[in-house]
Amino acid sequence: MIRRKNEMVSDSKCIRGGIGETAMLQLLNGADEMYGKGRMFNLMTLAPGNTIGEHRHSGDNEIFWFISGTGEYNDNGTVTTVNPGDVAVCNDGELHGLVNSGSEPLVFVALILYS
Repeated sequence: MIRRKNEMVSDSKCIRGGIGETAMLQLLNGADEMYGKGRMFNLMTLAPGNTIGEHRHSGDNEIFWFISGTGEYNDNGTVTTVNPGDVAVCNDGELHGLVNSGSEPLVFVALILYS
């Protein structure tokens, strides 16, 4: 399968009670295209000052791979700076959140796989 950029679905919404909206480009369209192994594989863009609210994962794991920008990642209550090239993993039962603390968009790939 090859998914052309013009075939990808774009959306924008507030995630988990965060501040502002997060732009999302679906690289794969959900669980069916992920062979039932996960539910999301997106390119995400978080504007400066916007956030993804703190939330706990249940039954799945989420991986962020940061492409550009700078953020503050909450890893189970420990906040750390993330930069391009960094990867953050939130395992089943763990808590995370994200703030774009920089002056440019924070761009990252988000992948959610079932546990």
